[in-house]
Amino acid sequence: MARILSSLRHSAWAALSALACCSAAIAQPDGAQNGIDGQSSTADRVYASARPRLLQIRTLLDSAGRQASLGSGFLISADGLAVTNYHVVSQYALEPATYRLEYAAPDGSHGAVKLRAIDVVNDLAVVQLEPREDNQSREFFAFNARALEGEMPKGQRIYSMGNPLDLGFTIVDGTYNGLVERSYNERIHFSGAINPGMSGGPVVTTDGEIVGINVAKHIGGELVSFLVPARFAKALVDRARSSPPLTTADSRKEIGRQLGVWQAGLYQALGEQGFRTSGFGPYVAPESNAPWFTCWARTNADVLPKPRALASTTNCSMQTSLFIAGDLQTGQVDLAHSYVRSIDLNAFQFSTFLSRQYQPSWFGTGARSPKRLTAQQCHEDFIEAAADGAHPMLRAVWCARAYREFEDLYDVSVIAVTQDRSREALISRLSMQGVTYGNAIALAKRFLGAVSWAK
Repeated sequence: MARILSSLRHSAWAALSALACCSAAIAQPDGAQNGIDGQSSTADRVYASARPRLLQIRTLLDSAGRQASLGSGFLISADGLAVTNYHVVSQYALEPATYRLEYAAPDGSHGAVKLRAIDVVNDLAVVQLEPREDNQSREFFAFNARALEGEMPKGQRIYSMGNPLDLGFTIVDGTYNGLVERSYNERIHFSGAINPGMSGGPVVTTDGEIVGINVAKHIGGELVSFLVPARFAKALVDRARSSPPLTTADSRKEIGRQLGVWQAGLYQALGEQGFRTSGFGPYVAPESNAPWFTCWARTNADVLPKPRALASTTNCSMQTSLFIAGDLQTGQVDLAHSYVRSIDLNAFQFSTFLSRQYQPSWFGTGARSPKRLTAQQCHEDFIEAAADGAHPMLRAVWCARAYREFEDLYDVSVIAVTQDRSREALISRLSMQGVTYGNAIALAKRFLGAVSWAK
């Protein structure tokens, strides 16, 4: 999802640059106003009830006492437990000596916040507000029972709340459209407009009960937004209550542990799903059977000026990634195959053309900070043709870079080019982000071993 989704994390300085807007008066046909009044009265009632339970969660640069990023949250218990997104508190979770957290409520009150628990995979965090000066309990939300059981009807009207662009608390109505079909991690498709700053805000029924948590939107679509299902938030709240509070010294270690567990499950699932084969000229190459991959094809046949080599390419991407920090998103798996055929290149020119393709396929996939990752190291080798003649010789390049903060996690890119013909070739790529060495080796071997001749 990294290429098509945008998390709703928002920096304070960005709010000022986003405040360009326009409005138009639209005349309503006779009789239309009644429906609008009905919707607005429901939204007004929902918001009025929810307002005392809403929060803005701020990450402050400790040395300056100024906000570095903003998000939303909501109270889930009378003693001040609240839910937000992990990405809202990620700066503090990774660098607690540099940042601190605070909340601001719609009534103007504010105070310190402690991080109690995180769920990196589902982009959730539980925080603890400091006690009220009057020692009174706080109003809080309840989870919707049907939402916890996954029994929400498609098309039901629901309401998203938060503080978009630091403009003030707001409510947005939309519809529940079930779980996203092509996603390894569960996300709810919400047809409504949620914007930066609303991250971690609640999404409720007309009865004011939690069905999901704002998390992301589709940057290429209209009113296509995504929510974390309520059951993950309920599970994290239960864990926060039954486990010792997360200490600042352990937060980074816990992030690494959760990443390790998640990638182990992902690569086990990829192995169980296996590969299907697709034809590319005289070659056969693997594509994942996993339903959370989406494949697209393109060609340069209609490019002007006329290319000297024709290329037909299929790219398959996993529609899921994990936010770790503003300069690190991980978990993505991509594979691609390009069948290339010379038009007027001789054998030497064609070989030179192919040699330019040896670039790790993670380039251009988003911010990858040297603060988070080591420099890449690459190894090149030849894989001999199979004795039975079923598999062509491959020239393969393996590149890897390690995560500085998380042990035994790497970004790995494997590129292989067939070596059996002088004027046509298959270029195959496999890119894996946030994977252990063992899982990367196992999947790469299966991937390369499936490149063969078409029968």
